[in-house]
Amino acid sequence: MYFIFTKKIWLKKNFDYLKNKKIIIRNKLSIKEIYRLKPKFLFFIHWSKYIPPKIFKNFLCIQFHTSDLPFGRGGSPVQNLILMGKKKTKITAFKVESEVDSGPYCMKRKINLNGNAENIFRNIEKISINMINSMVNMSSIKFKKQRGKITYFKRRRKNESEFNKNKKKLNSLIKINDFIRALDAEGYPKANLTFKNYKILLSNSKIYKNKLIGKFEIEKKK
Repeated sequence: MYFIFTKKIWLKKNFDYLKNKKIIIRNKLSIKEIYRLKPKFLFFIHWSKYIPPKIFKNFLCIQFHTSDLPFGRGGSPVQNLILMGKKKTKITAFKVESEVDSGPYCMKRKINLNGNAENIFRNIEKISINMINSMVNMSSIKFKKQRGKITYFKRRRKNESEFNKNKKKLNSLIKINDFIRALDAEGYPKANLTFKNYKILLSNSKIYKNKLIGKFEIEKKK
């Protein structure tokens, strides 16, 4: 038996890739339930919540992070990578330890950063589940120490989605498009402009014939 913890299921059919059906999927972590059921593995996808030592010191906890660790430890890796102009990265599966994203890794898989954030999150979910499917069928999981230069990302704040906060950096159509698509996912604060008492939300962007086209919504500021 094993657990998968995910704050959101982006595409339900992604979970059809799991051949081993002895799974429990949760969006909240219950210490009592974990100790009662004593799972072999605990997997964390799209997970940014605190994992207490009482869990990761007594159970094998494997988390998935969308960067080639140790590069890009920390929050909002997809958004940060896109805004850096990166076109591809890796998903790293690593053992949870006390320091954020620092544990030894057992598997890495390539992923491209094309399309909007929601499509990327769905693809991350699909690849992560395929990785889980491989791991639960292994006789043993081998971990390797992270090697290379350690760099950190800062978790993005809601007000960083405002164009006015980023106008010096948004000096080309490519950079504007990257800014919009990096924030274009359900539950995330979309790229936005303000005009008098209104907020303009931007999404579904793409560059077509030297123009940036997409969708906008206008709402009254609260």
